[in-house]
Amino acid sequence: MSDAAPPAWNRDPEPFIELISADAIATRVAELGKLITAQYAASGEDLVVLGVLKGSVLFMADLVRHIALPLTLDFIGVASYGDASASSGVVQITQDLTRPIADKHVLVVEDIVDTGHTLHYLMDNLRTRKPASIKLCSLLHKPERSERHVDIDYLGFTIPNKFVVGYGLDVSQRYRNLPFIGYVAGA
Repeated sequence: MSDAAPPAWNRDPEPFIELISADAIATRVAELGKLITAQYAASGEDLVVLGVLKGSVLFMADLVRHIALPLTLDFIGVASYGDASASSGVVQITQDLTRPIADKHVLVVEDIVDTGHTLHYLMDNLRTRKPASIKLCSLLHKPERSERHVDIDYLGFTIPNKFVVGYGLDVSQRYRNLPFIGYVAGA
């Protein structure tokens, strides 16, 4: 018989301080799925749910299970490069869509809107592909860090200006699998 309890994450040398619990995340994701279902149901057309790699994967997987509509999934990879002293940089698409989105209803799913530079670029780029509609669903928003305005149509949580990890968010590609969102003590 296996133990279904999640692993104990708060252990030395990297104790995490929980900011948003796994239960709070699950509740909010279900609410977002219900809202998205209600708002897209009238279109009668399939929805393209587009995850921004890699951070959105866990959020997107849970979210789509709460959207009671026909939908397809796709992913796009983006990376920002630039001078470390500058808040903005060049945004590069590292993995493009596998299918065209022209005349489709598109829901972009992102883990966090921080400065807004990457999402502003990405949303502008996707609009040039002529979708029927395009909306953004972000799990988190850090308004204190905003430098570019980005319309967030569906938002999970507004958080303080802390470097967060878990539920898809990482530190050096680690800790994406934490069931909650937290930050490293002392960080």
